[in-house]
Amino acid sequence: LMRRYEGAAQGRGVAADGWRVCLAHSFEELRQPYGAGDVPLRDVLRHIGLGFAPGRYFRWWIKKTRIEKKSAFIDLLCAVPLQQIYGCPLGGIGGGTITRGWRGEFCRWQLNPGLYHYETVIANQFTVCLRCKGQTIYQQVLSVERPSSLQSWNWGYCGHYAFYHALYPRAWLVYELPGQKVVLTCRQVSPVIPHDYKDSSLPVGVFVWEVENGRDEDVEVSIMFSLQNGTGAKEDRSGGHWNEPFTLQKDGERVAGVLLHHCPAVNPFTLAISAREKAGTGVSHVTAFNPTGLGREVWQDLLQDGRLDSPTGKSRPTEKGEVTAAAVCASCRVPAHGHKTLELALAWDMPCVHFGSKEKLHLRRYTRFFGSEGNAAPALSHYALTHYEEWERKIEEWQNPILENSQLPSWYKSALFNELYFMTDGGTIWMEVPPDCCAEELQGPAGAGLSHLLPVLREYGRFAYLEGQEYRMYNTYDVHFYASFALIMLWPKLQISLQYDIAVAVVNEDVQPRQYLMCGQTAQVKMKNVVPHDIGDPGDEPWQRVNAYLMHDTADWKDLNLKFVLQVYRDYYLTHDSLYLQDMWPVCQAVMESELKFDTDNDGLIENGGFADQTYDAWVVHGASAYCGGLWLAAVCMMCKMAEVLGDTAVQQKYLGILNKGKEAFERMLWNGKYYNYDSSGSDTSSSIMSDQCAGQWFLGACGLDQGEFEVFPKSHVLSALKTIFEKNVLSFAGGTMGAVNGMRPDGVPDTSSVQSNEVWIGVVYSLAATMIQEGMVEEGFRTAEGCYRMVWERLGMAFQTPEAYREKKVYRSLAYMRPLSIWSMQLALESRAGQAPAPTGLPQDPTHP
Repeated sequence: LMRRYEGAAQGRGVAADGWRVCLAHSFEELRQPYGAGDVPLRDVLRHIGLGFAPGRYFRWWIKKTRIEKKSAFIDLLCAVPLQQIYGCPLGGIGGGTITRGWRGEFCRWQLNPGLYHYETVIANQFTVCLRCKGQTIYQQVLSVERPSSLQSWNWGYCGHYAFYHALYPRAWLVYELPGQKVVLTCRQVSPVIPHDYKDSSLPVGVFVWEVENGRDEDVEVSIMFSLQNGTGAKEDRSGGHWNEPFTLQKDGERVAGVLLHHCPAVNPFTLAISAREKAGTGVSHVTAFNPTGLGREVWQDLLQDGRLDSPTGKSRPTEKGEVTAAAVCASCRVPAHGHKTLELALAWDMPCVHFGSKEKLHLRRYTRFFGSEGNAAPALSHYALTHYEEWERKIEEWQNPILENSQLPSWYKSALFNELYFMTDGGTIWMEVPPDCCAEELQGPAGAGLSHLLPVLREYGRFAYLEGQEYRMYNTYDVHFYASFALIMLWPKLQISLQYDIAVAVVNEDVQPRQYLMCGQTAQVKMKNVVPHDIGDPGDEPWQRVNAYLMHDTADWKDLNLKFVLQVYRDYYLTHDSLYLQDMWPVCQAVMESELKFDTDNDGLIENGGFADQTYDAWVVHGASAYCGGLWLAAVCMMCKMAEVLGDTAVQQKYLGILNKGKEAFERMLWNGKYYNYDSSGSDTSSSIMSDQCAGQWFLGACGLDQGEFEVFPKSHVLSALKTIFEKNVLSFAGGTMGAVNGMRPDGVPDTSSVQSNEVWIGVVYSLAATMIQEGMVEEGFRTAEGCYRMVWERLGMAFQTPEAYREKKVYRSLAYMRPLSIWSMQLALESRAGQAPAPTGLPQDPTHP
């Protein structure tokens, strides 16, 4: 059946590579996440190092969720349930997203910044009507559901006659209408375009319906798009919501539809459903109907003549407890054995938003181009329907060189593009800096040295995305370290903007005391000259109050400062932005000075503190370690390189001395002849094989600093370590079909000393694969990464919600996570091997200009 549809798809413009599934498909059952079912509270908390403090977390959780009535930044007691239903999200970057399932349903809503509502709204449907010789011969809701509402509608489309295909930011739903000799292909398009900082911000999605008539006679085809006013949440019944029809004609193009004004007290918005009028295409509408009733009036209206009645005027505002919906219909005549296209769109306009604290009003990026008055939905709809063809041309120019590369496996092409969903659907925000904002407001008391902060943020705005849909912290920096390759390769100005925000947080401090849930100790929220864990909780006030993470005091984490330095040089290497490098150089020096205190024995190598003091925040480390020690040496090397570029001889000599001492100590304390030990403690698990032990080498290789005078780790040792990881962590784990387990004992048994050592982290596996590719182990790199893709996307049905982690026994953690965006480091490694990666030459242009 799948081969049949794949073959048919080739002639319908459906991309050859991507994620495919028949609508009648079902996936393997997956156990609940940590914290669900009958798992004891102590075990629920142990995965973040709280195994001995469940009471402390529980008291905090009660206070936050029951007394303050706010969401927990990590809610371990109410995990988001897994639904194996999600497909490609709609919308650009930072304006909110609406996710459609692979069966066509509208089922995940992220309009309020950083907050999700998981609800399939049954009224949100596409319905087809076919008419021949003035008679309706077929009318069907294109849904496999059989709901209790709208029972006058013809539900229960047979999923065996359709398939779904996703290649982000586009998706295709192909329907073969049983017995009708008519095939419909709905192509879903969102404006997610690399190096585009205008259209990529727009909160819109377009549905291009291709109609193929295989009959011997003409057929009139109508596609009706119905939508409920709201997101399926209880606020839909709060009253005061209303709809109105609209038309907009501009530059010879006419668009018509319905506006659905949703009017809560905080963050009101307007939804717009519309269609493009053109020669041979008619557009009609229903302004309002009851989506909880039988729906007979709307169904009969369409059935009668393939059109809707199109009443004029606004609907009345809803009463409390009442829900309203609207519909728009596009119709055309398709000749016998002919083909026609119908174009519909969904737009949403929530221009001004408050975060949870309601202290500041923020304007979304798209308001720069469409205004902030809340009346942009018609213009957004018109723009989407008249520009989507240009978007698709740019998307194809970007994707085709990769898709047409026969040396790349199909699963990789699917993973590379589809994992980008998190760029928009990661609770993503992209905000404008107010035009009257001054540098002092952005810099804080200690940020005066960041001379290009204001022009960069004014031109490109402020960008942030969540660590995960269940881990509600913006720009979690130890994780962004992995995901940042997607930003720097595709939207480099957003990475630069993000780095400026982190730099501001570094040089400032927050002396307010608070208790940390892991240890119960009290410390200040943010120390000066230390990289923050994150830039805030959407339930509070991001950027203004950083470090929403309450588990550990991350001022003592060993990786955050290093990851800032590594990203600064990587960004410079790929963008040639010397003004950015000059601004960041004093900040790099400050965080490295802070980091030097962790070299307690002055041997040039930092030591971990005997607790989980890095991104593996439940995996204890003692003394020198492969992960943090490797990151440290890579950062020291990049300090030397940056000092050379900037002509800072004194700093260069200082860090060259540290590097030479540190390299000797690293090899002496951690190299065991085959790989680098997890740490130098001599404990029972210090000899564990860590899959992420070459993270420092990964970044060095990505920046061309892995050989010659800048070689930090002996090439023979790197290759031996990677081969050992492939043999033990990959091939000896789950038959080599699930990627690389984080920790493996030398005897081939997973390290169970912590919950995280026994997990597979998808984002780490992709970065490991990139490191293998950099070192010439291309086949091994693809084999390693393939296990994660097959597991997540094919076997477990976790498409468009790739988790942070899973275990061999099909237990997962933290759905829809940031780190898997690291797959773009694989692409950088492939391009570098092909000679396409840039080298820093000459002086760059001003960073405030593209």
